Amino acid sequence: MPEIAIPYRVETALERGIEGRGLEREDALSLMQEGPLEPLLATAAAVRDRFKGRSVSYSRKVFIPLTHLCRDYCGYCTFRADPKAGVPAYMLPEEVLAVAEAGRKAGCKEALFSLGDQPERVFPEAKESLKKLGFDRTLEYLAAMSELVLERTGLLPHSNPGLMGTDDLRRLRETNVSVGLMLESASPRLLRVGGAHWKAPDKVPSLRIRTIENAGQLSMAFTTGILIGIGETAEERVDALLAIRSAHRKYGHVQEVIVQPFRAKPDIRMAQAPEPSTEDLERTIAVARLIFGGEMNIQSPPNLLSEDYPDLLQAGINDWGGISPVTKDFINPEAAWPQISSLDARSAGVGFVLRERLAIYPEFGSRPEFVSARLQPHLRKLQSENGYAREGV
Repeated sequence: MPEIAIPYRVETALERGIEGRGLEREDALSLMQEGPLEPLLATAAAVRDRFKGRSVSYSRKVFIPLTHLCRDYCGYCTFRADPKAGVPAYMLPEEVLAVAEAGRKAGCKEALFSLGDQPERVFPEAKESLKKLGFDRTLEYLAAMSELVLERTGLLPHSNPGLMGTDDLRRLRETNVSVGLMLESASPRLLRVGGAHWKAPDKVPSLRIRTIENAGQLSMAFTTGILIGIGETAEERVDALLAIRSAHRKYGHVQEVIVQPFRAKPDIRMAQAPEPSTEDLERTIAVARLIFGGEMNIQSPPNLLSEDYPDLLQAGINDWGGISPVTKDFINPEAAWPQISSLDARSAGVGFVLRERLAIYPEFGSRPEFVSARLQPHLRKLQSENGYAREGV
């Protein structure tokens, strides 16, 4: 096989990347736009191996879609919904508990709350439903349901509710071991008419970055990431990753970065939009690994790559994200989770040991400043000495 000719600037970027301390914009762009794939993947995987070893983690979770109502109309989303006669606006407390309890019985340790963004601001039906439940705002109801699940089931809540102010985050901090918000993109261009974030006021990049930084100011373990294939350029992908890194460098609170591919679905505005290829996804993951260096946890969901998901390990990830043995992926309902036994076997087949983690990564769960005093005893019940999930619980 002929040797791959590597441009000097790309070779230089790879040399800096292999150090595992992170890349700056010019180097990252060179690798994203013109770096040969095989040397790029090999460099990213080598950095991952040196810092993280040959283990890949996952969290056993139950998925609780508290409400599908959302004031945003993103071009790729099937999770959101408008009010509909006969369809409850929110899950009731007893329904939330029933799902959480089913998860506990199946060995889950994480309760992932997903919900639409601020529906009460545009839908009277949402406001009325909240009033009947005794709340004014969706985020207040989320905090109450997080507390209910924590106290009644012992599952550790992790919430993804959209934009959050400091007061809302402070309230969630008492019962959530971590929270999340996908930056998705740092490009305001996608907010233009016809763009992926047209009619989505909560997708303004500066507002999402503010939420990420608000969480950092409160020392909350945070999950974020980018969504690729929604009309962004390679340059805009790099800028989104650098924006996340900038927030993390200020506060040291980002526990994982997700690189998630867009998937077309029949009932979305972007139904005919092309999906990113596996090569494109692997390239972006590898560049993300080199931008963040070896210490960051990099994740990409296995259910969005069908049977080829073990290939993502060669791009530098060290986590599969949350996997549920109980509930479907409500964000991508057409994409079934792999069975955990299969995930274990497929990971082992390419030389990796699968390890179960909690909703908070070991390096954050061991630091008291990241876990409220109220959460500490709940966390200790589920956490082993090495910070991962305790076996047999």
